[in-house]
Amino acid sequence: MFTGIIKKLSTVEKVSKINESLFVEISRPKGWKIWEGESISMNGICSTVKKFNAKIFQVEYMPETIEKTTAGDWKKGTAVNLEKSLALKDLLDGHIVQGHIDTRGIVVGIRKDKKSKIIKIQIPTKFMRLVAEKGSVSVDGISLTVVDTGRDWFSVSLVSYTLENTNLGKIKIGDSVNIETDVLAKYVDKLLRNK
Repeated sequence: MFTGIIKKLSTVEKVSKINESLFVEISRPKGWKIWEGESISMNGICSTVKKFNAKIFQVEYMPETIEKTTAGDWKKGTAVNLEKSLALKDLLDGHIVQGHIDTRGIVVGIRKDKKSKIIKIQIPTKFMRLVAEKGSVSVDGISLTVVDTGRDWFSVSLVSYTLENTNLGKIKIGDSVNIETDVLAKYVDKLLRNK
């Protein structure tokens, strides 16, 4: 479990496909203690550390993850948002993020708002029932507040800190992002649909 508060911005060093699995090596942030089997959020994807050394750590993705997320598009130099899993003693600064990506979103609009940017993201309409104005959403692992919604889109506002410390600072129209809707919305939706 994560909070959506990004701790480090790192880069992909190597991507290999073996059989149907994708193996990705990421530059290890200085001072980060890492162990095999640890869960780290990478652009919102809950990723298990397979192996590591002083310079990199490696994760493996199965076909479903490759299909549902942006991981299959990564290459050497791709910027990735990193967050270590939540410990019981940690503050819940963002919102509850599981690292289970629901869908990809496409950036369809970007506009400046003083030092901030408003990003408009299009997603499949079936997920829009889980996205509420002023509710929470995870975009590439970042906990964000929904500003506005439409039939198949929502918008979020990115403050200067987010623009400077995450990969969304260099986002462009047409880029794909990983979307995880609010887990509480998913459970409420499931309960109401089963009545």
